[in-house]
Amino acid sequence: MSKRASQAVASESKTSGRAAGRDGALSARDLVRIAKDVLHIEAEGLLTLMEHVDENFARAVEWIYASTGRVIVTGVGKSGIVGRKIVATLSSTGTPALFLHPVEAMHGDLGMVRPEDIVLALSNSGETDEINFILPSLRAIGTKIVAFTGNLQSTLARHSDLAIFTGVPREACPFGLAPTASSTAMLAMGDALAVALIKKRDFTVGDFRRYHPGGQLGQRLQTHVKDIMRRGDDIPMVPADCPLPKAIRVMSQKGLGAVLVADTQHKLMGIVTDGDLRRALERHSSLEDLRVQEVMSPNPKVVEPDRKVGEAIELMEKHLVTVLPVLDGSGRIVGILHLHDLLGKGQIRFAH
Repeated sequence: MSKRASQAVASESKTSGRAAGRDGALSARDLVRIAKDVLHIEAEGLLTLMEHVDENFARAVEWIYASTGRVIVTGVGKSGIVGRKIVATLSSTGTPALFLHPVEAMHGDLGMVRPEDIVLALSNSGETDEINFILPSLRAIGTKIVAFTGNLQSTLARHSDLAIFTGVPREACPFGLAPTASSTAMLAMGDALAVALIKKRDFTVGDFRRYHPGGQLGQRLQTHVKDIMRRGDDIPMVPADCPLPKAIRVMSQKGLGAVLVADTQHKLMGIVTDGDLRRALERHSSLEDLRVQEVMSPNPKVVEPDRKVGEAIELMEKHLVTVLPVLDGSGRIVGILHLHDLLGKGQIRFAH
């Protein structure tokens, strides 16, 4: 959108806003339309941002990954609030980070910055006085400076080692003043940075669990498998000589995308998954006359009932499976786990 068009939209929104403010005549339909307009503008900003991600982003990831220090995030106002969220995300996913308010930095907190640290400075305009004031001091310390800014010609961009563009075509604010779409874009770029580092570090569920001992997710990861597993009649289980069509019906009824194959003592012999059925269809023209033992996968990955949920998720992630049979010490089937149960996307069944 051109600058003139943006100004026209802002002027129109400003006028309608004043009118609505006088008589309060916004209907429910008007409010829904406003919400959709805001979401459209913010989505537009993110899509535009995708076009500007370049090798500077990759270089910033490499610098942080190789650093023996921390990521020091700084920003003022809305950018400062976004910065605190970026710090929280980085810290919880294996990248040491802390927030430094630039005003406090002017008055002594620069002492916490070390040469091995990397400063992530946030400013949409790139002309935030409080941040630009401390740039020479950061340079003197010897830390690298990475900027998130919507102005690559700004003072901040020119005095940083790397400048990553986080600008948007327009704000969702009808006056074009309150940071809205630009804050969303900056936040999203921070998420992109954190996720790239998660992949780069090969950060695992086990690592996540160490940093999240509290809260609902942390508690779930520490829960024992026996407290969440499906048991009894909820276990899809058939004998090895079961006709395959019947096994498929059991699989569909239980809704786990798999059926366990057991002997008369309920000891595990194998598993049939959706993948096994697809492979069987590739080899056979019909499944009608097949028995379960002809298509099952023997020796599937299993888990013990006293293992932690976090360990079960790691096992699933490592072997790319979504279902785990739960066996007792004698190899008998006592339960079954589905990934959705572990992550809370399905109905979690706790033992009483």
